[in-house]
Amino acid sequence: MQRLIRVILGTILIILSSICFAGRPIPTTENNNVTLAPMLKNVMPTIVNISVRGEMPMVNVPMEDKQKGKRNVPVIPKFEDLGSGIIVDAEHGYIITNAHVIKDATAITVILKDGRSMQAKVIGYDTPSDIAVIQIKAKRLSQLTFGDSDKLQVGDFVCAIGSPFGLEQTVTSGVISGLERSNLGIEGFENFIQTDAPINPGNSGGALVDMKGNLIGINTAIIAPSHGSAGIGLAIPSNMAKSVMEQLIKYGKVKRGILGIMVQDITPALADAMDLPSTDGALVSQILPGGPAAVSGLKNKDVILKIMDKPVHSAVQISNTVSLMEIGSTVDLEIYREKKTQHLKATIADPEKLKKAQQEAPKTLLSGTVLRNFNQLVDNQQIIGVEILYVDDATIAYSCGLRAGDVILSAANKEVKTIDELQAIADKNPKRLLLEIKRGLAGNLFLVLEQ
Repeated sequence: MQRLIRVILGTILIILSSICFAGRPIPTTENNNVTLAPMLKNVMPTIVNISVRGEMPMVNVPMEDKQKGKRNVPVIPKFEDLGSGIIVDAEHGYIITNAHVIKDATAITVILKDGRSMQAKVIGYDTPSDIAVIQIKAKRLSQLTFGDSDKLQVGDFVCAIGSPFGLEQTVTSGVISGLERSNLGIEGFENFIQTDAPINPGNSGGALVDMKGNLIGINTAIIAPSHGSAGIGLAIPSNMAKSVMEQLIKYGKVKRGILGIMVQDITPALADAMDLPSTDGALVSQILPGGPAAVSGLKNKDVILKIMDKPVHSAVQISNTVSLMEIGSTVDLEIYREKKTQHLKATIADPEKLKKAQQEAPKTLLSGTVLRNFNQLVDNQQIIGVEILYVDDATIAYSCGLRAGDVILSAANKEVKTIDELQAIADKNPKRLLLEIKRGLAGNLFLVLEQ
């Protein structure tokens, strides 16, 4: 009976392996046991152990002195930590890892699989994406090939390789448990691959590879009640990591552009209220005047269905995609407007240049405010207008009494329901503008904005 069970299990493993290695010979040992050893034999030399040392900001430590009594003594704490990295360019010695592994380090030591140890220098790191590139000078290096993380599917088999707890060249395996994980509060730009391949402290910066030995993710974090693995590991997709890496090598930092929009997820209730065919895409809730989106013809209430020919599943996907595009590049958008799909193109703008241009542009009575369309039930009354999200305290609007939280109901005695309507009325009344607003429990008020 036990022999039969072993035969059945072996057959299942061979079938699974044949799926993973479609089009390639099934890796087996002399005893016909399924093995990942041939693939890992090529991958392992590209994974390095990283040891860092550094100093933390100075702190005052209370100490007892027999002559002077209690007093604070300035101390500069030192730290040591371990992580992992991946050789991605053997010719130039470039290694990709996590920014949190090498940030603030004054000394970085890289240990190769063959035992060689050498110092590394930092090429650049990007905290929002948690990607860093360091460089070593060495010969006889191997490099790992980038895979296409956009082609991953839940259920794909993967291996995580790194140095958990200092145990070099450790391999764990599992499957992809989820894709596009975001809103976790771990990093500024989140689009994580979730895996149940055990990831532990020291794995940070290590490789997540597919069954062909291609790099499809950078192991970066775990979600667990303690410091051990609970089967929820997170990795940065290889496509995101590669894009950041290329900019770090080219510029030493990431130059992020902007599209000039605010977008939000589409809930079933929102889709029903706006008569949208589905919850797919991201809803445009605000457009920055004079920004790339406004110039392209994008409008409030448009639904972005695709960006760069990739279906949009969430609002965070828009910000992630734009953040990885170089300034001056063209972004292709497929939108849904008035029950029709359209295609638009916009040019990613430099936020500093756009800010400077806006500062040099003629000031309007609403300059320095951040607005959004407002349509909510308040005290059993449907309130429609434009809400003030922020007012710069050095603007005309602020000095005339406009505050964050106010909802503009009318302007120049004309009812306003959208930002576009409000801006159009403000443009026609550049010197003086009468506003009717709703302010919390104070009810409706009238304000006059004037230069």
